[in-house]
Amino acid sequence: MAVSSRFAERLAAAQAAIAPLAAAHTAAVKGRLERVLDAFAAERVGVQHFASVSGYGHGDQGREVLDRVAARVLQAEAAAVRLQFVSGTHAIAAALFGVLRPGDRLLALTGRPYDTLEEVIGIRGSGRGSLAEFGIRYDELDLLPTGGLDWDGLEDALAVPTRMVLIQRSCGYSWRPSLAVAEIGALVERVKAIQPGCVVFVDNCYGELVQEQEPTAVGADLIAGSLIKNLGGTIAPTGGYVAGRAELVEQACCRLTAPGIGSEGGTSFDLNRLLFQGLFLAPQMVAEALISAELTAQVFSDLGFAVNPLPGAARSDVIQAVRLGDPGLLKAVCRAFQAASPVGSYLDPVPAPMPGYASELVMAGGTFIDGSTSEFSADAPLREPYVLYAQGGTHRAHAAIALERALAAIGESHRLPTD
Repeated sequence: MAVSSRFAERLAAAQAAIAPLAAAHTAAVKGRLERVLDAFAAERVGVQHFASVSGYGHGDQGREVLDRVAARVLQAEAAAVRLQFVSGTHAIAAALFGVLRPGDRLLALTGRPYDTLEEVIGIRGSGRGSLAEFGIRYDELDLLPTGGLDWDGLEDALAVPTRMVLIQRSCGYSWRPSLAVAEIGALVERVKAIQPGCVVFVDNCYGELVQEQEPTAVGADLIAGSLIKNLGGTIAPTGGYVAGRAELVEQACCRLTAPGIGSEGGTSFDLNRLLFQGLFLAPQMVAEALISAELTAQVFSDLGFAVNPLPGAARSDVIQAVRLGDPGLLKAVCRAFQAASPVGSYLDPVPAPMPGYASELVMAGGTFIDGSTSEFSADAPLREPYVLYAQGGTHRAHAAIALERALAAIGESHRLPTD
């Protein structure tokens, strides 16, 4: 697809502007890769661990070693990496249902959770076995108008006995800063000071290996996420993980399988090699996703759109939000991204219902792994103020091509600044 030289020049200017940021993200790969390599070495990973067993999956040495490697990488006491988790939402749901009991209270400290958790909790929908239907009370502490944590309201919110607090690290579908690991650590400290026995659970989706530490390194009791996001390195075919205190990880696994089976069951379908290799690739892939996010922020910021975070701002996840403010513009950008995809470039992304979401979504992402957001993709709920959420990117050149085409698409229907 031929693109006008003026759009190529705009893209080149944005790339030049973020060059120091790209260099910083690239430099950070070494330390995170060393953590992964040290974990592989400590657990003596060998080719024999690529194989798996059939049937019940009992004694799957590869799975067991992968769990221990992931625990080291995630700085946790234990971890369970499972292909049987169909998504990050599934892993989170297993953790919630595994730990919470009827009569318990769950308190969200970061406002309304991500859309797909609303039916899990029971905020939306009925008759499908939500936490609410099992007698689990739910409350949430709203964020401040600035999008920050309500530190002053925390003590009152925890005045009632609470079994678990839920912290969403990523911004999700909201216009707020993602939480830095250090901020999560401070939040853990406050929660434990008020209610020492309260379980601190972090939805870690989109945040793995973005910073030097994971929430489990700063006191979080349990975290969960998806393998078709950061930790899968763009090649894990499916799956998710839970990590944290060993007894809590086992409780989540008992929800995934059955009490008495827990983490001991579940074959790996001879896909262990992809999971090990994806974890090895993850630090590099996360860095490329962060560079792609910086470039996306710079391109749209240069056009005058509000972006979150700003180019060069501290990042705790790989999501880049762009407030487009117009449904037609939103569709045009998604269409351009889809046309620059390696798979399904001929498809036209149109708004459609998506299981677990409250609004119709527009999704662009011709990815090799269906739904993978570690590969370059973008999606948006079709509701005001029409915010595009871009994430992933196996390499910055792909993001650059997609953005150049997005510039052309915007230029066809909107007058660009200085045109």
